[in-house]
Amino acid sequence: MMNLNKYSLKQEQKKNNTKILLHACCGICSSYPVSFLQDAGYEVVVYFYNPNIYPDMEYQKRLEAERTLCRYFNVQLIEETYEPGEFFDYVKGYENEPEKGLRCDKCFELRLEKTAQKAKELGIREFTTSIVISPHKNFQKLAQIGSEIAERENLNFLAVDFKKKDGFLKTNKIANSLSLYRQNYCGCKFSMR
Repeated sequence: MMNLNKYSLKQEQKKNNTKILLHACCGICSSYPVSFLQDAGYEVVVYFYNPNIYPDMEYQKRLEAERTLCRYFNVQLIEETYEPGEFFDYVKGYENEPEKGLRCDKCFELRLEKTAQKAKELGIREFTTSIVISPHKNFQKLAQIGSEIAERENLNFLAVDFKKKDGFLKTNKIANSLSLYRQNYCGCKFSMR
């Protein structure tokens, strides 16, 4: 796991000039992370894999917002096939868990596992996620899950708490300037309760 500030990221990237696969949960949450990573010298590839989002209409709105954002930043967007059954199978037995509980951990695990697999498939050595920008998400938990997956896959999970130094405010400013769709729940059927 690399846990770097923006200055040390720039220093590291001057040496490497590498690609990074950014798992994007939605256009709003990925707005500042894309900007941050580009400023740090990364070539950002955005990966939209979110079988947890419910219902299909909600998924389509979030995907369209991500497309708008990626056009704005001129970054490649990889859209994974929407298969909500993958999510329901993965969290089976955890349906009644509270928000921020084990079901959410399983959801993060599913999406970061798939992101790591996609990174390997593309020959990209580093990956991260925009999920951490939300003030409702636990950075340490996501960093731990991402790092464990990266270690198994012989990759590097870049642990950046994007909400630090007004990151959440910055992401909202970018999203507002682009009139991106703003959701009012995390995404899954269970989080609608």
